[in-house]
Amino acid sequence: MAISRSSAQGPGAPEGSPLGEFVLAAEEFTPPGVGTFVYPPIFGEVTKPIVQAVLAAVLLIVFFLMATRRLAMVPGRGQFAVEYLYTMARNTMARDQIGGNDFKPFIPLVLGLFSFVLVNNLFGIIPFFQFPTMSRIGFPIALALFVYVTYHYAGFRKHGLAGYLKHATLPPGVPIFIAPLIVVIEVFQKFIMQPLSLALRVFAAMFAGHLILVLAVVGGEFLLFSGSFLVVASPIAFLFAIAFTFLEVLVMIIQAYVFALLAGVYIGAAVSTEH
Repeated sequence: MAISRSSAQGPGAPEGSPLGEFVLAAEEFTPPGVGTFVYPPIFGEVTKPIVQAVLAAVLLIVFFLMATRRLAMVPGRGQFAVEYLYTMARNTMARDQIGGNDFKPFIPLVLGLFSFVLVNNLFGIIPFFQFPTMSRIGFPIALALFVYVTYHYAGFRKHGLAGYLKHATLPPGVPIFIAPLIVVIEVFQKFIMQPLSLALRVFAAMFAGHLILVLAVVGGEFLLFSGSFLVVASPIAFLFAIAFTFLEVLVMIIQAYVFALLAGVYIGAAVSTEH
């Protein structure tokens, strides 16, 4: 429905008054929406997020190769960074979650997941890129499906097909009369909710964070060039955008860590001898 200038200002807001300017500015401002996450193809079906995902993989390969080509007793900065990441992945994400007997084959996986998700998240605050790859749902889903196949395959190898299905769906000591209900709940959790929640967690955090950051920047720019008294509020919007950027960096790191950590948790649950 169209709203005239006079009706928008309402009683007590005569034309030219600050309140009237505020109402008109609010009507003219178009907040960013889902379209912010849609990029046209660069060539063929290749879009900016796809380029970023490939670039992240290349950068990580080069980084790990360069940092480990000349290992020394006294590490340089690159070797120190790699050793720190490896130690964190080995001890916290793999050994503590999977167990001392089964964790070693999965260290590269959890280290790669953490590094890959982190770099793609950090693209959201890096100039020129300024878009977190994981805010496109397809990428978290692909990673979650990879983890899904990995931990179920590990469980099949450890327990056998029948043994793993029993291990994953029926805890020991469950009374027979409620066993069917427990099996349904466990199947829903292990085979549907775990991969879904793994993908949605990082996607939702990156999607919401990027949208809020864009809103602060676009809103500040709109206020700055509004040509009204609202210009005095533009520094507040820009300061909020700067502060939120630092908060978003923390969220990006945490989400990458949680993604890799949960991958270790799911693998550990699949290969454990206890339910």
